[in-house]
Amino acid sequence: MILPVIMAGGTGSRLWPLSRELYPKQFLNVTGELSMLQQTVARLSGFEHSAPVLICNEEHRFIAAEQMRLGGFEHGGIILEPVGRNTAPAIALAALQAVNNATADEEPILLVLAADHIIENEQAFKTSVDKALPFAQNGKLVTFGIVPTAPETGYGYIKSGTQDGDAFSVSEFVEKPNLETAEEYLASGNFYWNSGMFLFKASRYLEELAKFAPEILSVCQKAFAAPSKDLEFVRVDKAIFETCPDDSIDYAVMEKSKEVVVVPMTAGWSDVGSFSALWDVSEKDANQNVIKGDVISVGSTKNYIYAENKLVATVGIDNLIIIETKDAILVAHKDKVQDVKTVVRQLKESGRTEHKIHREVYRPWGKYDSIDSGVRDQVKRITVKPGEKLSIQKHYHRAEHWIVVSGTASVLNGDKTILVSENESIYIPLGTIHALENPGKIPLEMIEVQTGSYLGEDDIVRFEDKYGRV
Repeated sequence: MILPVIMAGGTGSRLWPLSRELYPKQFLNVTGELSMLQQTVARLSGFEHSAPVLICNEEHRFIAAEQMRLGGFEHGGIILEPVGRNTAPAIALAALQAVNNATADEEPILLVLAADHIIENEQAFKTSVDKALPFAQNGKLVTFGIVPTAPETGYGYIKSGTQDGDAFSVSEFVEKPNLETAEEYLASGNFYWNSGMFLFKASRYLEELAKFAPEILSVCQKAFAAPSKDLEFVRVDKAIFETCPDDSIDYAVMEKSKEVVVVPMTAGWSDVGSFSALWDVSEKDANQNVIKGDVISVGSTKNYIYAENKLVATVGIDNLIIIETKDAILVAHKDKVQDVKTVVRQLKESGRTEHKIHREVYRPWGKYDSIDSGVRDQVKRITVKPGEKLSIQKHYHRAEHWIVVSGTASVLNGDKTILVSENESIYIPLGTIHALENPGKIPLEMIEVQTGSYLGEDDIVRFEDKYGRV
């Protein structure tokens, strides 16, 4: 039985300011109504498989779980990486779980997918997986090579060797080339883009990992020796996992193993690694513009224009990327979008937060939007989902004023619990133990005004929390 393993880590810095560290591109709806993670799970409906296993960062766990729930998708658990250690250890954790959970007559075959890829032709995707399956069943490590359509310099390549039915042996993996080399690869006809998708038995991957990267396997086995369950999440030992080498599956195993084959795929694939790639796969108007949001475009062509919060108007511009969010604006030439990551690096170096977090922040109970802030005051719009509750907490440096805009709030304020309805307000004094809950059937919308000497999110002392954040 195929067990999909969906890697949902990463930060997608080249899609800033849409993608941030705490809400990266795999959770964004950039090419349709579903997020990229949801699209990845949805395309699995074309063949029989077990409930997919997700691998994601600790910080993204509630976003991943919520997106699976909203999409109506079942999953076989969400493995949490306490720290990022690249793809080889992440896949090792999934393989160990698969082997541990398998029955005696089962041999789980992992279909390893990234959560942030676009595949336009899902039938072609399924066909390639079907072609790869017999090779995986016979103990091969299958990688999927995308038939190139252009001399792309942003992808690594796989050089194919001898053909064996629907697969080829792998002559070599090569790094991202310059344009001249990429043109030679394209002309040769025996190079493929390295998709980062794989199919192999869980046991075979572990065997090859033991052969070529034994330290990675050893650390992962120790970290996974006694995994703990927390709601739908699977946790491994953080202190042990932190000692794991940081290495990709390509470097650790695929480039060294003699059991690797490549199956070609022509499925309209893109890793959406930049805004130019996003422009390529998006629907365009008569002027070849991709328009998202409230945009007026006059005499402008071949642009990607995204307006989240304000009207964006353009006159006489071409080949630009314009991204407007609530707290940032990006203007870049389409040929220079790979350098967006330089902006992100400068934000980090200057101690700013725009690389890490959006103005609107998602939490397991709902979300908040930081509307305004001053030296000693901050205003937020808070949305609490029906039946959800924030932690029982207190603050040392701030007091809070809550005004209910819609719905009903159940508020613990010191030793009293009070129902606060629309157009009513309540005051939470500094140092008072309090909690907020939505007991109703509709979302609770509130305005929160914070006042005090320090307004950071780390001024929270939690006493009880249904999401395990104490």
